This record gives sequence, C-alpha cells and structure tokens, in this order.
Amino acid sequence: MKIIVTGFDPFGGEKINPSIECVKAFPEIEGVELIRLELPTVFKESAKRLNEVINEVKPDAVLSVGQAGGRPGITMERIAINVDDARIPDNISQQPIDETIQTKGAAAYFSTLPIKRIVKAIREAGIPVEVSNSAGTFVCNHIMYQALFAATKADKPFKAGFMHIPFIPEQTTDKPSLPLEESTKALQIAIETIRDYLNDEDIKVQEGAIF
Repeated sequence: MKIIVTGFDPFGGEKINPSIECVKAFPEIEGVELIRLELPTVFKESAKRLNEVINEVKPDAVLSVGQAGGRPGITMERIAINVDDARIPDNISQQPIDETIQTKGAAAYFSTLPIKRIVKAIREAGIPVEVSNSAGTFVCNHIMYQALFAATKADKPFKAGFMHIPFIPEQTTDKPSLPLEESTKALQIAIETIRDYLNDEDIKVQEGAIF
C-alpha cells in the first residue's frame, strides 16, 4: 500500500510547524510504502506540488497534516469546503477572500478515510482526539479539498483526508498544546489504521458536535 503523508512548513510568523515535524519523525510502518512530503503553506502551489506527487506515485491514500493552534488535541477532519477565505496571508502574502477553489468541484467533499476508526484507535492510546467538522478556510482546508477533488479525477482511485494537530509546548505559554511525541504517535496510529481498514466501511459511533 502506498500512502502519501504531507505536512506544512512554518507560517504566520512561527519558527516551527509541528505538522511537518511529525511527518518526518514517525517510523516506517510494516506493509506501507510511505511517501513523506513537505508542502508550502501557499494557496495553489501546495496543491500543484501534491498533485505532481500523486501523478507520479499513484497512491492508495493521502493523509495531509496541518497545525491547528488553539485546539487541545488531535482532530480528524470530516469535510473540506470549496472556498478559500484567508484570515492571514499565506507564505507568499496571498490572502484570498471568498474565492472558489475548483470551479468544477463540488461545494464540499467528505473525507474518504476511516476517520472514526482512527479517532477510536488514537483515543485508546490515551491521546486527546475528536472528529472536527471544520478544517477552516486557510491552506489546510485548501489542500484537503484539492486532494479529494484530485481523487475524483484520478485514473487510479485513492482515498484522502486531513489531520490537524495542536501547538507543541515550545510554541505557546497560554494556549493548549500537545507534546510532539504524542502527535507523532497519533499520526503513526492513523497510518496503521488506514493500512488496516482503508477499504472497509467506517464504524458508526457518536462523534458529532452541538456547535
């Protein structure tokens, strides 16, 4: 099984982005050919780079990872929406407002990874985790949407989704954080779960939210 795992470079004035650090750090996994990829925190260019690698390696799955500073734990994203609406500029000072990502794409795409199985496995390892129903409207949502859009057009079908991880303690003194080792372990568990259950129906357990 081939799985592309992506993380982003630092953005918003940060010196580190734990997403790419996790991607670099987690170990090789039996039965999986891992393609680790650092993406620029840049609208469009990130998708161009990802699509190049998708076309080259023809993966079975794509799991992208991004930083969600302020969230207290790991979040598996349920849905990506077809809009870029940037609260801050990306790394080349682009700041799109209410721009459609793909004019011929759906209004939204749901993750095609077994996100509830992943959440269950991470939780059983004692790491805080939940399903998220908003990937935001910055580059994280952009790349999740673009990966799922690409999957609808690919000659070889593949599945895709997105994981957000919190700040690490080195980044903040007043917001929630999680040690890099725990986020890295969560990513490893996610990949193992994808390997084991990629083509199975996801479990039906309550992971909804009131707001």
